[in-house]
Amino acid sequence: MLRALTRQPSTRRSLAEYDEVLAWVVLGLLSLGLVMVYSSSIATAEAGRGQSAYYLIRHGTFIGVGLVLGVAAFQVPVQTWQRMAPYLFMLGVLLLMLVLIPGIGREVNGSRRWLSLFIVNLQPSELMKLFAVLYAADYTVRKGTLKDHLFKAFWPMFLIMALVGGLLLREPDMGAFVVICAIALCTLFLGGFNIRIFGALVIALPFAFAALIFFSPYRMQRLAGFVDPWADPFGKGYQLSHSLIAFGRGEWLGVGLGASVEKLFYLPEAHTDFLLAVIAEELGVVGVCAVLALFAVLIVRAFTIGRQAAFLDRPFAALVAQGIALWIGMQAMINIGVNMGVLPTKGLTLPFLSFGGSGMVVNCAAVAILLRIDWENRRLMRGQPA
Repeated sequence: MLRALTRQPSTRRSLAEYDEVLAWVVLGLLSLGLVMVYSSSIATAEAGRGQSAYYLIRHGTFIGVGLVLGVAAFQVPVQTWQRMAPYLFMLGVLLLMLVLIPGIGREVNGSRRWLSLFIVNLQPSELMKLFAVLYAADYTVRKGTLKDHLFKAFWPMFLIMALVGGLLLREPDMGAFVVICAIALCTLFLGGFNIRIFGALVIALPFAFAALIFFSPYRMQRLAGFVDPWADPFGKGYQLSHSLIAFGRGEWLGVGLGASVEKLFYLPEAHTDFLLAVIAEELGVVGVCAVLALFAVLIVRAFTIGRQAAFLDRPFAALVAQGIALWIGMQAMINIGVNMGVLPTKGLTLPFLSFGGSGMVVNCAAVAILLRIDWENRRLMRGQPA
């Protein structure tokens, strides 16, 4: 296989040092996000901070820091990421524990999800998504010979994820819990673990999620607001009803950039969780389809890089690339579904677009690792050492 790949014609694509399509797609998402965060936050920033460009400046700074750290992450060989994976995961668990300690973790709107770093707030659950991808890939490779053993292969990962899930639900952060558990389970599945185990999980998980919702009053309220937001449009259904109004006002081509009405103190979290609703109102169906297309290309490229790594007998790199694709794809899907009223509110941001420092930095680092995997693939296909 390696010889066949190295005999391919010398085209610009085969000689490229990195995946240019992936890089341009991410830059496109970052640029669109910068414009839309500014557009959606002008009124909020002017009223709350006295400076209309407050969120624009901070978001631009987050993007700059993310790009710098992404360049640094690109310099790290994939083998080093594999060696560091267990230690990074333990660091993530420690940070999730620190968040829950009164006086250390910062509480906002009833949720304790942040660690104060004076200038900015660190959200450990965002870091944990990347650490979960790396750890699940490393775990799957290490347990490769035990794929059919329930107690030796699956249960250790299950108990570890139960610990992480318990910490996340204590914050509470149901959205991050769903994403991280999905990353772990899907990575085991892609790694070839016994499919019968996953069949049992498919049956059991809906009951577990139903129990989490039933025994949590605020989740029950969110579910009620999702089922019929118009029954209580000024209470439980307030966010979703205004998000749907924004989608309806946008129609095909939108009302124009900057002309959104819903962002004027009607739609809560317009620059974070519900940024897509503002995009839909100002840019219409065309704008939303452009966002979907960019995410689709990103996810396809990530899976392609993972498959290429698998062909080159690089199982850890393949699983990391596919795990990043699953993570970004699932989080984007959940956020889009929430904005469109297809899924209950989860509190997840739209990757690369929504305002938020921790998420932006971690997303840029994840793409840098993805580009590194692709870069090493291309070197191997040229017959050079990775």
